[in-house]
Amino acid sequence: MRIIKYEEKYRDDLIFMVLEAKNALGRVPTLNDDLLDLNGYYFDKGDMFWIALDDNERVIGCVGCNLLPRCEAVLHRLYIKCNLKRQGLGSELLSVAESFAKANGRNIMLLHLGNKNTYFESRCFIQSTVIFSQMKTI
Repeated sequence: MRIIKYEEKYRDDLIFMVLEAKNALGRVPTLNDDLLDLNGYYFDKGDMFWIALDDNERVIGCVGCNLLPRCEAVLHRLYIKCNLKRQGLGSELLSVAESFAKANGRNIMLLHLGNKNTYFESRCFIQSTVIFSQMKTI
């Protein structure tokens, strides 16, 4: 497994993985606008988006990070392929985003964890993972 900066050639596989992850949570699979325009929502603004690839070059996870003023960053779209959860991949992606934010002078990570009834796994994951000394949910 390796984590790389998103490349356009992985677009379709990324979309498939996110839809599959949402479906596994019992949600109607839909895509957020940023996933359809990663350059506009992330890279053109100096922000980042990473994907995790397995040994067959298939997308198995992703995470995005937006840098905000006032020493803050926002974590977005942390998804893991449903059959690979609880194996450390989420922690590795989170660590990459944390390192990027810290390298860019951010020391507060803002998190949008989604609806507590449908995204319960994200809440459990964040509570069990220590990253930034200051973390706020939005």
